[in-house]
Amino acid sequence: MRLSVVFVLLFVLCAGEVSAQTDFVNFKRVEWETKRLAPGIRLRQAWFRGKTLFKSNQFISVLEIKPKIKNRLSIAFEPKVKRTTSDFGSGSMAIAAINGTFFDVKNGGSVDFIRAGGQIINENHLEKNNTRARHQQAALVIKNGALHIDEWDGSTDWEKNLDGEDVMLTGPLLLHNAKQAKLDSNSFNVARHPRSAMAITDNNRVLMITVDGRDANSAGMSLFELRQVLRWLHCRDGINLDGGGSTTLWTKAQGVVNYPSDNGKWDHKGQRRVANVILVKRN
Repeated sequence: MRLSVVFVLLFVLCAGEVSAQTDFVNFKRVEWETKRLAPGIRLRQAWFRGKTLFKSNQFISVLEIKPKIKNRLSIAFEPKVKRTTSDFGSGSMAIAAINGTFFDVKNGGSVDFIRAGGQIINENHLEKNNTRARHQQAALVIKNGALHIDEWDGSTDWEKNLDGEDVMLTGPLLLHNAKQAKLDSNSFNVARHPRSAMAITDNNRVLMITVDGRDANSAGMSLFELRQVLRWLHCRDGINLDGGGSTTLWTKAQGVVNYPSDNGKWDHKGQRRVANVILVKRN
């Protein structure tokens, strides 16, 4: 290898390390606006302006739920029709709601397996070669209102044997047992989009996360960038939800708190109708 090529490679690697360190410092120093929504439930939001995170503007919302008996998660769904996340949340008397997994845009209903209250609502829509999509290889599992995140074990009926009243397949998986899950370098993972995610921290707090995008105020993230954010938030497990125009975080106290992109405006009114959501409720 020529000496000049070695210098170029070293320069690129060093530049990447400096950029990563700058992002980490900016993330730790940003001022989060924090609001308490209920006992053990708070909303934190940060706006990275001036291209200070991944060399871009970013707006991040994090709903943090402490593991208390009265704070319980559940799934709300429609087998066929579509509703807004806020409609799901308010109709269920929830404290908060985030959009769920992928769905049939034309006909409604999830394209990924959903079980709610012990009843199977939707089965997987497999790929043309009869294989699972990447968003059918991990699951949100809710048992007695508490969340854990599972990875597909390769078996055909894996999701039907998961131990929980509510099960929602989604993905790709981002973190599992404090380790990075494998991500393909396809356009869905690499391109920047609005993103939604669920995560569990080292101290067992559940996070509902949205990253806004498709706007000058917030570029959106690749899944590699989103995974890095989860690590900075001290997450042990993390999973991607349906994002893009579906990305919506709603709270009873404030309504839609992020900036959904479907109307092309930087406001709170651009919700997309979806087929399912994850709810936070109090007994």
